[in-house]
Amino acid sequence: MKTDSNDTSLWQDLRSLPAEYWIMFSGTLVNRFGHFVIPFLAIYLGQQGHDAKVASFALGAYGAGALIAGAIGGYLADRIGRKATMLLACTGSAISMLMLSQAHEVPVLICATFLNGLLSAIYGPASGALIADLIPPQLRVRAFSCQRFAVNLGFAAGMATAGFMAGRSFFTLFVVDAATTLILGVLVLVGVKNRPRVAKEHSGWGIALRHMKTNRPFQLAVAASFLIGVIFWQMSTTYALQATKAAKLEESTYGLLMAMNGILIVFMELPLTSYTRRFSPVIAMAVGYAIVGVGMGMNAIGASLPILVVSMLVFTVGEMIALPVNSSYMASLAPDEMRGRYQGVIAISWSMATMMGPLVGISLYEASHTLLWLATLVLALIAAALTLAGGRVGKAAALPAGELRGAEP
Repeated sequence: MKTDSNDTSLWQDLRSLPAEYWIMFSGTLVNRFGHFVIPFLAIYLGQQGHDAKVASFALGAYGAGALIAGAIGGYLADRIGRKATMLLACTGSAISMLMLSQAHEVPVLICATFLNGLLSAIYGPASGALIADLIPPQLRVRAFSCQRFAVNLGFAAGMATAGFMAGRSFFTLFVVDAATTLILGVLVLVGVKNRPRVAKEHSGWGIALRHMKTNRPFQLAVAASFLIGVIFWQMSTTYALQATKAAKLEESTYGLLMAMNGILIVFMELPLTSYTRRFSPVIAMAVGYAIVGVGMGMNAIGASLPILVVSMLVFTVGEMIALPVNSSYMASLAPDEMRGRYQGVIAISWSMATMMGPLVGISLYEASHTLLWLATLVLALIAAALTLAGGRVGKAAALPAGELRGAEP
């Protein structure tokens, strides 16, 4: 179902976004460009003489830190403010990254990666809440899509640079990673204004959780987002196995398939939002989730390069339809004074998917390739159904004006 929306162009909408937003955008682009170490951590630890078990423990510790960060970051974003929380995250993440560069004993490595995962992920809930603060509802799909543009462009350029740098000095990766995080912190410090904090008696998790218990659309949206997160994590695990083991392709070919995802997002997602924002958010999300499932599910047909290419294309189309709208819709479901904690719950659900997705996916893949890919299709369809159900439940609820007027199907 189409919603009533204005017919402003992409360029007009981008010009309407405030200066504070563009400062955050610039910082995100720089920071994601310098997100070097964690993607290369397993390789680095191998060169340091550690086995794959140590690498798995270290990455697991990073994920555990990110999981806890959702609760802490969500609380701090509302209690001490978005800006203070983001500055804490940037400073702490940079320091912990330099600590990690000097960690060699296994217990110290585990602690350092946990600390880095915790401190870096505290940024997310505050950043998401601040975007919702700054951007009116009718522009949020554009704004969140721009953030994804910065993340994907920065990460793609960064990975190409990091591969070159890692062959010469891994220590340089740690230094540049920390430096780009500090640059983000400086931009936040000088470019983001302080905003009123939530009163202490209203800033705790107890009152927020009680509110969330009555917010059925949010519960269903989080559950759907978790299922989609589990599917997304197949891209770097079982999809990689499908390409390199089952299809017997070179690792470089898998890298090109992943690069295709980022390139399509960089060049197509923002223009695509001109079309998707005309529709009800729950319809767009449900359709996008279903397409994601079809993209992953078609790998059940067999393992070959043509199937993998089409699978990635379809998956990416679904991602570009669903995820910008998802971020905007989820922000709309949170009361202004609880945005940080709502964003924290969203971050926790994604971190849980990060921890569970690879484990469950690889277990299913080892049992049956076909079973795994069909399971991803089923999970995506369940996510789509949950999203539509959330729209129906919220039909009588008052939603913000603008692009979210048509939140019900």
